[in-house]
Amino acid sequence: MNGGPATIDLWDLKPGHEHGGPFRPIQTAAPGLQISEHLPRLAGHGDHLAVVRSITSPEGEHGRARQFVHTGYLPQPAIRFPQLGSLVAHGLQSDSGDLPAFVSIGPEPALATSGSGFLGPSFAPMVIGGPGGDPSSLLVSNLTLPEHTSTGQRASGLQMLGDLDDRFARERVSSVLDTIQAASRKAIRMMQPEAAAAFDLSQESQADRDRYGTTMFGQGCLMARRLIEQGVRFVEVCLDGWDTHNNNFVRVQQLSQTLDLAFASLLDDLRQRGRLESTLVVCLGEFGRTPKINGNTGRDHWPGSWAAAMSGGGIRGGQAIGATSDDGMTVTDRPVTIPDLIATICQTLDIDPKSQNTSDIGRPIRVADPEAKVIAELLS
Repeated sequence: MNGGPATIDLWDLKPGHEHGGPFRPIQTAAPGLQISEHLPRLAGHGDHLAVVRSITSPEGEHGRARQFVHTGYLPQPAIRFPQLGSLVAHGLQSDSGDLPAFVSIGPEPALATSGSGFLGPSFAPMVIGGPGGDPSSLLVSNLTLPEHTSTGQRASGLQMLGDLDDRFARERVSSVLDTIQAASRKAIRMMQPEAAAAFDLSQESQADRDRYGTTMFGQGCLMARRLIEQGVRFVEVCLDGWDTHNNNFVRVQQLSQTLDLAFASLLDDLRQRGRLESTLVVCLGEFGRTPKINGNTGRDHWPGSWAAAMSGGGIRGGQAIGATSDDGMTVTDRPVTIPDLIATICQTLDIDPKSQNTSDIGRPIRVADPEAKVIAELLS
């Protein structure tokens, strides 16, 4: 949820308080768990939904906060920390065949993060999408042979490319060269018909496509479901536009409708296909927004107290963890940090958050910050 969603208007409403705004909470399928009235379909999944209402973070600037929430580490000039998707791709042996282990879907500017960091290009995300949120940009081009090109011609061309790359590599040692060669190998593998089909949303019925919503985010969540079914380990789907300094309530209502359709449809399909218990779904931004409403009917950056929602992956749903004060300004119960979230996600995936990787400067770096504590209440 790029831009910093107003979680006080989504997961932790304050009806009756001057900070609360016009939205009202509704009851979910879990007794006692309430969320925004503009998430009615998602409310039906309340028994499988866990809301963490007590996240606190030190970063309120978009770029640094985005990097922090993706990696679990505050930015440092000397170390390129890998983002969570790369850590998962590295930590779990992939069974995705010719597909990449990590795919990131959404508007390109919103997906600018630290990438695979010191883990190297083999664990970098494949990025799908373009500017403006146009769903047509989810079409992955160049997966099939050009017209009038035979498989024999392609094989000959690939052999020539490999020979040239090998000759070039023998004379030079470069991380840039490694990146290019890794990308080439991934592209060639993805041109296999079975791999290319995973990205082809035309194979879904129009009714199912409409069920997710016709936005880039909705179609991206549908593509994510298809990719997970083919063994892709980690898929990020970005819903941009949550930087609501102005006209917060109109914009959050619109974004909530997009989120509700896609998130609920994804959970519907995962449940019906028997995959929800083995698939963890996490919904969060890089920080929250001020409980106090500003003079432009907006909310400003607020990392001090915010929330996230999670479902599946063996976590215990039907609950809210932590709490904020009546005015939403402070965490009053069970504070949770970004490293705590990273450690918990890794724990659910059977990746030891205390395990170490070696950085590009030879320094051992834990998967999760050494101060991180797994959120025990989430684990069944």
